[in-house]
Amino acid sequence: MAYDRELADRIREVLSGLPVREVSMFGGLTFMVNDKMTATANTAGDLMVRCDPDRIEELLDRDGAQWPSMRGRRMSKGWIVVESGRVESDEDLRSWIQEALDFNEKAAGRGR
Repeated sequence: MAYDRELADRIREVLSGLPVREVSMFGGLTFMVNDKMTATANTAGDLMVRCDPDRIEELLDRDGAQWPSMRGRRMSKGWIVVESGRVESDEDLRSWIQEALDFNEKAAGRGR
């Protein structure tokens, strides 16, 4: 599966020290923390994060954030794609990953 290897390496660095498992899905490489989907590096260098559905409107107001779609259908609340140009800085990437980690603690899944 093709994905942006540089972005994947940067995500690995941010998540170092956490219980992470990597899985090919969503057209890229997905990082599972506590066995729950957290972030994905896709082929275009975009970042997809799982986030709090109650914060979706606020998060979509951030530059480069978009509601993702798969196979022409919009995904459910709780997912955001961030354009590659908006995660070039380590600070921006860490901010988005932290959004995902904050929700990871509340999200249902095997890691609870």
